[in-house]
Amino acid sequence: MDAILVLLVGIVAIIIGYGFYAKTINTKILQPDPAKATPAKMYMDGVDFTPANRNVLFGYQFKSIAALGPILGPIVAVQWGWLPALLWIVFGTFFIGWVQDYSSIIMGVREEGQSFGALSYRLISPRSRLILITFIYFYLLLIMGAFGLQVGFVLLTNPAVPLGVLLVILIGVVAGQMTYKWKVDILLTSVLTVILAFVGIWLGTQAGVMNFWRSLFGTTGGATSPTLFLEVTQARFIGTILVLVICYLGAVLPIWRWAQPINYVAFWIVFLGILGGIIGLLIWRPGMEGFPAFTTFTIGIGPLWPILFVTIACGAISGWHSLVSSSGTARQLESEADALYVGGGAMFLEMIFAIMAFLTATVALGGMTGYVDAGGGGAAAAIFSTGLAAFMNQWGLDRIAGEGFGMAYGSVFLTLMALTIMYLVVRFMRVASAEALGDRFPIMRNIHVGSVIALLFTLALIWLVPFLQIWVVFGAANQLMASLALLLVTLWLMSKGKKYIWVLIPFVFMFITTIAALLYKAYESFIINLPNTETWQAISANIIIGLISIVLVVLAVILAWDAYKAFRRFQETTAAQVA
Repeated sequence: MDAILVLLVGIVAIIIGYGFYAKTINTKILQPDPAKATPAKMYMDGVDFTPANRNVLFGYQFKSIAALGPILGPIVAVQWGWLPALLWIVFGTFFIGWVQDYSSIIMGVREEGQSFGALSYRLISPRSRLILITFIYFYLLLIMGAFGLQVGFVLLTNPAVPLGVLLVILIGVVAGQMTYKWKVDILLTSVLTVILAFVGIWLGTQAGVMNFWRSLFGTTGGATSPTLFLEVTQARFIGTILVLVICYLGAVLPIWRWAQPINYVAFWIVFLGILGGIIGLLIWRPGMEGFPAFTTFTIGIGPLWPILFVTIACGAISGWHSLVSSSGTARQLESEADALYVGGGAMFLEMIFAIMAFLTATVALGGMTGYVDAGGGGAAAAIFSTGLAAFMNQWGLDRIAGEGFGMAYGSVFLTLMALTIMYLVVRFMRVASAEALGDRFPIMRNIHVGSVIALLFTLALIWLVPFLQIWVVFGAANQLMASLALLLVTLWLMSKGKKYIWVLIPFVFMFITTIAALLYKAYESFIINLPNTETWQAISANIIIGLISIVLVVLAVILAWDAYKAFRRFQETTAAQVA
């Protein structure tokens, strides 16, 4: 299988999926009205409701949905072989992924920017609001743990990475000031800030800067960073603290001041990285002869069904997207007519992103042997950085910017992919905790209190639970969140008298698959792993993962039962109206 042919498959999926299927749904069923005032204009508060240029919002949407999921998921999943992974990336996006993202935006816009909790209260049942909010909180916590492990323990412990990341963030803050306060033209802002961001990444690779970080990490002269406690070294401790500080600021500052402009600048870092990788592939034209199309049905992390479908999360469909779309993007959309471009377009671009990650594992390292030698699924971040650098060095990136720049760029790329999601996750966690507990404990409505509590829970997961163990459960929770979002959209479409089968069928598939995956992980944690663990950290990790899996299943089943009763009510109402 030729790498170029894989890219062509993705391009064809975009042409048919976005150019025909999505546009047909858009014009014939949801019919956006460009003349209708959106929540961003009606409730503009400069914090959450902020009208944004469609191109800026596209960059924000893509950078807010595309985190480590479409990168690490495919790299872990190719352990089943390249064919199952590729099929799920393409068909998952085509039939399910864009459906959820786009419909969540439209529902949010039409319902005045209401949160999923408020919509579930009205569309399903009063108790469903608290159930859904509780589910979302646990689910978001898993995102923080999974991404936090990779950023704090792996990416930010590379001495070539921290300065570049910090400078990109600072430049993003400046971009927000230029756009919203100084009213600088968006094109000039984009060009200037992106150039400065690349200069910042280059500065981070200079010997003096790297030596500074080595001294902080305790790795000067090639030394191993000293262990402080558990498996937390001095480098990992510093990396984790950096993650928490950045996420705290992103959670409490106005969205125009921090999240939106930083995500926009980071979008260009990511987009140009994808483009550079594609150019390298076109020059190189590697094949997948050394990588099997299929290996075996069951691998170390579980069976192909249901585990593959939750291992590749964001690259095909992701519940996180629905939260960004409904509670974030829907509150910034200037016109309903932009919804498909922003929601559907960003999801199809993320599919290409996932395909690029897939190719870094299958062709960049010399086949299955190179993949395994590089660490396989357990070293997914390193494989992506190495593979992307290999692609871009086909046209001479390191010759232009200096030896090692490609690897550093790939690592900064990954770090930004995670961090620009994580501070939005904390933002949603503090909103969820305020909705769930604010009436009983008013202090939870304080944005600082809610954010700090979320970050303390995150810290416990990062320091206690191994990456692959948390990744699969995060993926299952992520896809289950997606199914619940599709369920909510289905009921909303029914309440509006619109066709809903195109959303209902994806819901059924995702719900059954993800419930099965969570039950499998609970069984694995309690029945297989726990009796064979000896250290208190391993015991704690298995208990945490097992309990979270069971809690999510119980909450989802209760919510689905209430939704089924609501579904029947809508059916009866429709039948009575027809009669």
